[in-house]
Amino acid sequence: MNKIICFFALLLSIHWYSAQDQKNVSFVKYEELEKRIQSEGDKLLVVNFWATTCAPCVKELPYFIEVNNKYKNDPKFKMILVSLDRAVDKERVLKFMKNKNLTAEVILLDDIKRMNTWIPRFEKNWDGNIPVTIFYKNGEKVHFNDGEISREDLENTITKYLN
Repeated sequence: MNKIICFFALLLSIHWYSAQDQKNVSFVKYEELEKRIQSEGDKLLVVNFWATTCAPCVKELPYFIEVNNKYKNDPKFKMILVSLDRAVDKERVLKFMKNKNLTAEVILLDDIKRMNTWIPRFEKNWDGNIPVTIFYKNGEKVHFNDGEISREDLENTITKYLN
């Protein structure tokens, strides 16, 4: 009986969780992010690579938040903002998340030393510059956007692949 109660408590906590309430940021390695992408199943997964020190990244983030707020209740949609800030800058990332009211889930990819290994695994044409946004459906990459994306292009790409 206790297992059943714990299971339902876990489900409720997941259901009520929103990234807006995110008080911490998880550190992940590339392999963990890759597993996460595969585990999202039939969702359209929008993965944006950014950093607090990247002006074009900061400029486009409001578009991501607007679009995430529009689609976040759709069970076929998920957005993850992957910070490439250094692990020692975790507090700056947390402050930035709060100040910018980031409503999508934020993770910190703590794998800078292996960038030359994991960047081409995400996209062979990615030169390492950010921002970059990759769209996945059923764990497969369906669209790669190199550089800043407009709100219109973000919305159009989501609309194209969501259904």
